[in-house]
Amino acid sequence: MGLREDAERIVKESIEAVLPDEAVREALRGKEFGAGRVYLVAAGKAAWQMADTAAKMLGERLEAGVAVTKYGHAKGAIPHVQCWEAGHPVPDENAFRATRAALELVKGLQSEDTVLFLLSGGGSALFEQPLISGEELADITRQMLACGADIVEMNMVRKRLSAVKGGRFALACQPARVYSIVLSDILGDPLDMIASGPACPDTSLCEQAMAVVEKYKLKVSGQARELLQQETPKELPNVETRITGSVTELCRAAARACASLGYRTVILTDRLACEAREAGAFLAAIGQTWQDTKESLAFIVGGETVVHVTGQGKGGRNQELALAAAEGIAGLCDTAVFSVGSDGTDGPTDAAGGYSDGLTRDVLAREGIFIYNVLQDNDAYHALQKSGGLIMTGATGTNVNDIAALLIRRQTSA
Repeated sequence: MGLREDAERIVKESIEAVLPDEAVREALRGKEFGAGRVYLVAAGKAAWQMADTAAKMLGERLEAGVAVTKYGHAKGAIPHVQCWEAGHPVPDENAFRATRAALELVKGLQSEDTVLFLLSGGGSALFEQPLISGEELADITRQMLACGADIVEMNMVRKRLSAVKGGRFALACQPARVYSIVLSDILGDPLDMIASGPACPDTSLCEQAMAVVEKYKLKVSGQARELLQQETPKELPNVETRITGSVTELCRAAARACASLGYRTVILTDRLACEAREAGAFLAAIGQTWQDTKESLAFIVGGETVVHVTGQGKGGRNQELALAAAEGIAGLCDTAVFSVGSDGTDGPTDAAGGYSDGLTRDVLAREGIFIYNVLQDNDAYHALQKSGGLIMTGATGTNVNDIAALLIRRQTSA
């Protein structure tokens, strides 16, 4: 096997280890719901997978449900559950309709009833009932994406413009109980920030949300500004939460896959949060330092990088990371960098991420494509397509951040 095959296998095995099926089964195994009715609401990129597993376990115990996921992520009908697909990362009308259906579902429940709430990354866009116009919400979201606001900053703003975020969905379920199973996609697993915390007391303050607006000079209406100054719920006694899956386990699974291929492996961090290009350059620099190694080495990072959009091209943060690394590892012997999103989609593309090795820069140069220019135009997708560096997995059914790795392969140990 070559470096590209190693990368593909590591990606496959690490993602398989964090699929939500077994996590949901474990969270529901032995769970008692009492004599009341059980309803299901699932939101996020992994919503279909989580809802399907839960529905199979609950059987006829499940009264009804609503699941909303990203376009292309639903894999068929689920008994008793309405399945929706909607826009991500910018919410669209389907997201609003699905969320209205969920709010109708939980209306008028009794104290003995239970809402099984299955939440995964992407829920901030997919589970939404805006308190401002959908057009303005989409515009504010695009502004934050373009200026490089991180997910925590984005959620502090979005939850105050929503009827379901920041604990407000759990309020809508009262007096029914809410049992929430959460697949974490945020570093450190802060419950109130994962998908903007629809069933979690909010720890952020209005002052922090307004600081984000000022920091990035966001253009917001007077109505939005008023909502940003209204405080969110700080206590939700009707909610029980179970966190399952995280980028930490994704990194550990990748390390196990690397070890099985003969690499001595180091997990550098599972909390990477920086510019995608900087992360790529950093991994390339490590590759330069360790070129004299006599053994195969793998350096793993997990987390979520950001991209400051300066061009009109096509790509995502993982593709930018991989392409940025290509400059630094050009000409290095048996050295590669890959980066993927665990959900199988990187930005608004059909690729999970990207791969580059010591030959990538020269392959592109022969086509008249220069990495600096590509990155300025944020067009990593088409460059990696030319070099054969796109990693395609299709929708995976999970979402626990991103993983990237530097591989240095030496035949004596691989």
